[in-house]
This record gives sequence, structure tokens and C-alpha cells, in this order.
Amino acid sequence: MARIPDEEIERLKTEVSLERLVEASGVVLRAHGADRLGLCPFHDDHDPSLVVSPRKNLWHCLGACSAGGSVIDWVMRTEGVSFRHAVELLRDGRAGAVPAGPAPLRSSVTKLPSPLDRSADDNELLGQVVGFYHQALLESPEALAYLRARRIDHPEALGVFQLGFANRTLGYRLPNKQRREGAEVRGRLQRLGILRQSGHEHFNGSIVVPVFDEAGTVAGMYGRKVRDDLRQGTPAHLYLPGPHRGVWNLAAIAASEEVIVCESLIDALTLWCAGFRHVTAAYGTEGFTAEHLDTFARHHVKRVLIAFDRDDAGDKAATRVAGRLAGAGIECFRVEFPRGADVNDVARDATSPAEVLARFVRQATWMGSGPAPSGPRHTGPIVPPAGPAAHEAGGPGVEPETSVPSFAAGPPAVIEPGVVSPAPSAGVPVPELSATGEATICLGERRWRIRGLDKVTSFDLLRLNILVSRADERHGQVFHVDTLDLYSARARAVFVKAAADELGVSEEVIKRDLARVLLACESLADQAVAAAQQPADTRVELSGEERAAAMELLRDPGLVERITADFARAGMVGEATNCLVGYLAAISRKLDTPLAVIVQSTSAAGKSALMDAVLSMVPAEERIKFSAMTGQSLFYMGEADLAHKVLAIAEEEGAERAAYALKLLQSEGELSIASTGKDNASGRLITHTYRVVGPVAIMLTTTAIDVDEELLNRCIVLSVDEDRAQTRAIHDRQRHRQTLAGVLGDQHRQAVLKVHQDAQRLLEPVAVVNPFAEQLTFTDGRTRARRDHVKYLTLIRSVALLHQHQRPRKTATTPDGRRVAYIEATIDDVTLANCLAHEVLGRSLDELPPGTRRLLEILDGIVAERAAAQAVDRDQVRLTRRQLREHTGWSDTALKVHLARLVDLELVVAHRAERGGSFSYELAWDGAGRGGERFLIGLTDPAALASSSGYDDTRSGPEPVRSGAGQGPVSPRSAPGQGGDPTAKPSPRNTSGPLGAEGDGDGAAPGDGCHQVVAAGAARRAG
Repeated sequence: MARIPDEEIERLKTEVSLERLVEASGVVLRAHGADRLGLCPFHDDHDPSLVVSPRKNLWHCLGACSAGGSVIDWVMRTEGVSFRHAVELLRDGRAGAVPAGPAPLRSSVTKLPSPLDRSADDNELLGQVVGFYHQALLESPEALAYLRARRIDHPEALGVFQLGFANRTLGYRLPNKQRREGAEVRGRLQRLGILRQSGHEHFNGSIVVPVFDEAGTVAGMYGRKVRDDLRQGTPAHLYLPGPHRGVWNLAAIAASEEVIVCESLIDALTLWCAGFRHVTAAYGTEGFTAEHLDTFARHHVKRVLIAFDRDDAGDKAATRVAGRLAGAGIECFRVEFPRGADVNDVARDATSPAEVLARFVRQATWMGSGPAPSGPRHTGPIVPPAGPAAHEAGGPGVEPETSVPSFAAGPPAVIEPGVVSPAPSAGVPVPELSATGEATICLGERRWRIRGLDKVTSFDLLRLNILVSRADERHGQVFHVDTLDLYSARARAVFVKAAADELGVSEEVIKRDLARVLLACESLADQAVAAAQQPADTRVELSGEERAAAMELLRDPGLVERITADFARAGMVGEATNCLVGYLAAISRKLDTPLAVIVQSTSAAGKSALMDAVLSMVPAEERIKFSAMTGQSLFYMGEADLAHKVLAIAEEEGAERAAYALKLLQSEGELSIASTGKDNASGRLITHTYRVVGPVAIMLTTTAIDVDEELLNRCIVLSVDEDRAQTRAIHDRQRHRQTLAGVLGDQHRQAVLKVHQDAQRLLEPVAVVNPFAEQLTFTDGRTRARRDHVKYLTLIRSVALLHQHQRPRKTATTPDGRRVAYIEATIDDVTLANCLAHEVLGRSLDELPPGTRRLLEILDGIVAERAAAQAVDRDQVRLTRRQLREHTGWSDTALKVHLARLVDLELVVAHRAERGGSFSYELAWDGAGRGGERFLIGLTDPAALASSSGYDDTRSGPEPVRSGAGQGPVSPRSAPGQGGDPTAKPSPRNTSGPLGAEGDGDGAAPGDGCHQVVAAGAARRAG
């Protein structure tokens, strides 16, 4: 039901004089102070009991009936009508004509004049109903507010299309159905579909849009409910019963070879009000009728732009309609709005509906076309619908009789067909874009020069520098130049006026030229935007000679030795282990879970030089380096900008605000953030989701002692060798670089780096399978070991990935039938990874205070003795603090301090007793590192894996065999004569850390220790 606005009810209660209304009903009133008294007509009253208050405009009976209320209540009781009917009588000024008396139960006499002529035929009767609804719309604030909210309140549209509003008042003006004339007219309206069998209006509470045929008679009607709080199941869209008849806006179809077809009449009205007069509508997704198709064919429509809703139903319906139109020889385009939106949604959300809708129309996509239609062009006149409006030449227009709300800035200009349509198959040829981003178009004697097309980066703005010129006999060359946004109607209008004045031609000529230039520029802009949005192709094509050199390196049995030697040739001093771990971390970017590295040292120790040395061997297109990063900078990078690349940050302090994003990127492999932004089409704020995917290998340097623990336990920490001997070696190398041999060596450096960069380009992100994975062991005393274990396993995979060109490529089939290529890790890979893990993940006993180391040795002796006596493994022996105090004679305080240190370093594991809360202790140390070398507890001895082959072999022994102390993966010392400096002195110790002099020298050369393991593996592979 159409709701009577509260403002209207209050207006009637205030403006209609109750005193005069009561007196008009035959009641005599006399003054009684500020009130009026009279005999109540609604009961047998002899003593005046009716009180009328003119000041409040209310009445009340103090007698038997106790009735009272406002002017509306008075009319309801005197006339015997409903509340709504009483309001209509007051609106029409017909209340009070009936003498007051006992209230009738229900009046059957019509109080309001009928708008319908009983003698009219059905077509005329429908026209009279449309006219009544139209007048009701013009007088209804509620209906006009609805049209305004939907952006379809154009004053011309109301009259041209006779828009109406069914507010339930038609029934009040019809004779009662119990009377003969009432039964007749109501019966006809029921047959026509205006009234339902219940007697209620079919379109009650709806905006009514009539559809007229070529003779101007009503062929159909559409209703749209204005309220959203309807009962469940109440339809919001209504039509007359029976098949759809008529085609809306026939005048535009007859006048244009191009038509926009919308899914609903509301959408079509939206486009019409925005200036697109060449528009019509289907009646829903299934409402494109044969009459539509026949009308298009008779009027020789050549192009149809289908502007259906952008949802699944709309897309399917658009495809069906396009197929029917193509079969009739009509070219079809699809206007694609944002997903889930329709024409009206876009218009309501836009600041300038005409411009936004024009942009979507311009970008319509081609759907197909068929042979040209045959038959004579329809030339018959289109009769405008009866009513206060009439069509004007070139488009409908009307001056409404009643003042209605108009567009705040005035009605938009009429947009001619073709001006904003998709570029036709034939027309202005798209010019070539010069290297400077300039294009030239000649239209008659006018030459158009356009600059700035190469700078277009989005479809929201087409800001260009445009010069139009022509030769003039009197003035020579005349021209006009300006910079404007071609998508701005106002800017175009200003340009047209100024250019026409300068060139001495009519504005219509410049306007037509500019429309053609716009279409041509749009095609070039589309190409520029598409090119800008395409990810840059950073692939580097290797020559045959470059590929051969890179493959020779990757297939070298001594590949690891070559890498460490080449770091020395590239300028590194010492830091062999760190260089190799950094190299493997960079290689791991091609895995699904790459390694992350933090290089830690004091200032000027050489941490940056180590990272730069590693990065110099990574291809330029696969590394990204920043000095600092803001908190959200990572979230707004391109989605695939970091995938399988190395992300290096010069100082961890510079990435402090981005630490959270770095941690997520390392652990989860991707980042995502939801952020508000402006929708390019509608201009309203919406939520955008930005996503950045990995995997990415992260490298940082820091001088901080206390690094964020969450970031630290996700990374491998490399500590720079800061010994005095290392400093002397760096000084020697710095001096050597000033000699002729040093200068020549620097020239060779670039060739060495180029080979490594090409070699890394040839590495593929192939899957790595570790056939020994289930036999490997790792320390498990602390929860941090869960992440350290992943680092260890990734280290093995990285070593295997580095040797992929020395391993057979195998394939397996997944349950769903996909083929997966992979390589397998070998025992040599595990051996090298163990050596590296000892160095970078382990620790040295030299780091222990003397008392703590003494307690460790005592514990080792006690455990060995008890294990032998009890014939159990060492890890089965448990000791309490009391037993240790008794054995050592130490004080409880001293024992607590040193034992706590051993527990913190994971050399001893504390076990809480089930009852009492006391602790017992297990010795986790297996004797490794007695000589001061670094070690990691819990790694399986690779020798125990040698007897195993394949995935199903049994483990070697009931208990895992743990490896002894690991020595430097590649020698903790640099042997004399290696590293490219024959005068370099050996460094006594390399603490698995990075560099030498700050940015000026570092090195690494194989020596002894794990180098022997590497060399042995290389010899086996070579053999």
C-alpha cells in the first residue's frame, strides 16, 4: 500500500479548520471560553457535550459516545469512510458536505468524482487510468522522492513517458461494486489487469511506467514498488497480466540506427535521464520479445548495445539476446558494468551519471553481427502518447504542467547516438603513435595533433595536449591548442567553443571532429594502458656461448668449491661458510619455502659487503634491494613482483616498520591487506584487496645485538668474523687491489659474476625430494627447533637444487593424473648441509664460561659411566641436582647457575617429574666440539645413511646415529695462495660470519674441514 506521508497528514490536521468543518456538517457551536460547545451528532444529545478546540484543532465528546480526534477522525465518522478515504476527501475539499448524524457503518455512495468515463473503450480506459496515475505522481512527495533517489526525476521524462503512481486512491473514486455502474467499470478494470479479483489495485504502491504503441495507445504497463519493507513474497516488479506487449520509447528507435537495450524500464529511464535518448528496455532477463526484434528490423536498427545487469542471469540473457539480434543482421555490443551492478546502481553511485555511463558505453565489448537486414525502412509516423507532453524533433521533450523537482545542475545534454558508442568497424583510422607519444589525424582541412598518449596509465583519465589547425588564406596557419581531459564533457565544450572561434568554423564541425578524435585516442589509450598493466618481460636471452659457460659451471663436480673460489676472485676475504650459505639462500628463492638470512656484526665489520657479494651473483632481474621500507610498502607492490626473487634490505633498522610484513612473507609466503579506496567507475569508497605472493628469499644486515625475536627465529643468522687476523687479511687484500695484479683481477671480476648470474638463470624451480628425510634427526629440546628444523631441511633442498643439472630428472603421477617432475637429494647434499648447519645453526664450547664447560665435562663423564653400568643408551640416563651436588661437591647456587646455562644452550634437557615438581636432567651433548669447533646437536651422521637407498629402507640401528662436531663447511681458514691474493695471510678462524672491510674486500677460499667432505663428494661424482 502507498503510504501517506506524515507531513501530509499533519498538514491536513493543521490547515483544515475543524470549527468550520463541524459547522458545515450542521452542528451549531457557541463560544465557551477558548473552546466551542455543541450537540454531539453521534449520539442522542440534549445537553451540549461536543467540545471543539480551535486552538488545537481537536474535538471531543464528553457524553455517551466519548468520541474525539482530529479533522480526519471527524470525516471518518460523519462520512462513514476509512482513514485513507477521509484523507482523500479532505485533500479534494469535499469533506463536510454530508449533514452530521449517527455514524453510518460504511457508506456505499461515492464521495469523490470518478476519473474514468464508463462509455470509453478499453484502450481509452487504460489511457484514463494512466492519466490519473500520472497526476497522482505529480502530487505525491513520496513518489517524487523515490524518483529523485533513483536519478530518474528528469522533468521531461515525467511527461514524455506519462510516469505515474498508484496510491490506492483510484478505488475511492469508482462507484461501489454493489451498484450496477460500479460492478461494470470494476469488472472491466479487472479484465484489463488494473484491479485484482479482490478489488485492490494491481499496481498499488508502485511507480507506473506505461508502454505506448505506434498509435499512442497503452500497450502495456510496468510497476515498481517504492517501498522495500514489503511482506515476504510480495513482488517488487509488476506487469499487466498476459504476454508482454509493446516496445518502450518507440520514437527513439525510429530516429536512430543505434539502440541501447536495458534489462528493465527503470534502467532505461536512468539512461534517458542521463541524456541517452536512444534507449529502450526488455521486460526482465526473459522479456526480450519478438516484437522488439521485429521493431528493430522494421526501423533498420544496425547496432544494439545490450546494457543488462552485470550478474549471471544478466550475462546469460545478454548472450541469448545477442544471438537473436545477430541472426537478424544487427551488430551487438555488451555494456559491462561492475560485477553485480546495473545501470541504475552505477548512476546512483556516480557524481556525474552522464560521464560515468558514457564511459561504460564507450568501452562496450563486441558480441557479434550477422548479415545486413533486408526490407524497406519503416517510415510511418510515431504518434506520441496522449498527455500533456509531446515529442520534439530529434528527441522527446515536454514542459510539465505541474512543478516537479528538477536536476540540481539542470538536465544533462542529450547524448547523440555514436558520440559515446564503441568504436565502429569503419571510420577514423587509428593513427600510429610516434616514439615521442604523438599522433596526427587529418579530418578535411583540419589537422589534429595529439600528445601525451604514451603517458596514459588508466581508463579514468584521458588528459592530452591537443592542437587543431588549418590553413587560412588571410592569416596563414590558424590553430588552437589546449590540454584537457577528453572524458570531461565540460572541458570538451570549452575546447569546442574556443577552437571554433580561433579556426573560424562552426562549433558543430569541431564537435564532430573532436568526437572522432576521442574514439581514435581511446583506441591508442587502450593499447597504452594494456601495455602499462602488462608485467614487464624481464627474461634475459642467453647466447650459445653464455649458456655453455653457465652449464659448464653447473655441471662441474666441484661446483661448491668453484663457488667459494669465485667469491674470493670476486673480492671476498675469508667468510667462506657465510658466502656459501648466502649463495644457497639466494638459490632457495626458487623453492616454495626459501631461506631468510640476517648478517649480524658491529659497524664497519663488513656485513654489507658480504650481502653485496652474494647479491652480485644473483641476476639483476631476480633481486630487489632497498635501503629502507615503510610499514605498508610491501603490501602495495605488484602481486607477483616478489615471486621467486631475493629481497635485500641494507639495514634491519630501515625495515623496522616493515618487520611484521617481512615475518608474514617469510612464514606464509604471501601478504594481503584490505584498504579503502575510490571506485574508478562510481567514485564511491569501496574496499580494495591488495595481495603480494612469494616465495621470496629475504636478506638483511644489522648491527643490533637485540634483534626482533620473531624475525630472528625465521632467519639464519650469519655472524661476521671480527678477529684481528681477519682484519689483517682484509688490509692485505685492500693493498693488493692497488697493484697491477689487483687492477687486472678486478677486470676479471665481472666475467666471473656474469657466469654465476647466467647459471642461476638456468636453474629451474623444480621439486626436490629427500629420500632420506624420514631417517634424519634434529634437536628437539626447544620449540624454536621447529623452525630451525625447516631451515635445515631447506638447506638440504637448496644444495640439491644447486646440483639439479648433475641429477637425473624424474617424474611421478599425482592421484588426479598430473605429472610432476622432481630431482632427489643425495647423501653428499645431506653431508654438506650438516656441515653448514653445524656452523650457522650450532654453537662452540668456547662460548661457555670455564665453570659451565667444566660442569659439562663432569656430566659427560657421569653419564658415560652410568650408561655403561646400566647397559642403556646415554639419553636414558637421568640425574637430579642432588646427585650432581653429591658428585661434584659444588654449592647449590653455583650448580643452579651453570646448569641453567647448559639448559639454555640446549646442551642439557630438563625434565619435570610427574609429582612434586622437581627436575631431572638429561645430557643432550654427545661430545661434539671438544676442539672448539661449532656443532649442532641431534643431526644424523650421513655415514649412517650410506647403507640406505630408496624410501623404504630401514633405519640404521634402533636409535639414530648422531654426527660428531661439524667443522666449517668450507674451511674455517683461507689457505695461502687462494682467493686471488698470493700474499694474503691465513685467517686463524672464521666464525661462520660474513665479511671483511666495510664494502671493500672479503674473500673465501676452500681449505680444510668440511672442504674435505665437499672434495670427497666431488671426486665421487667425477669418478
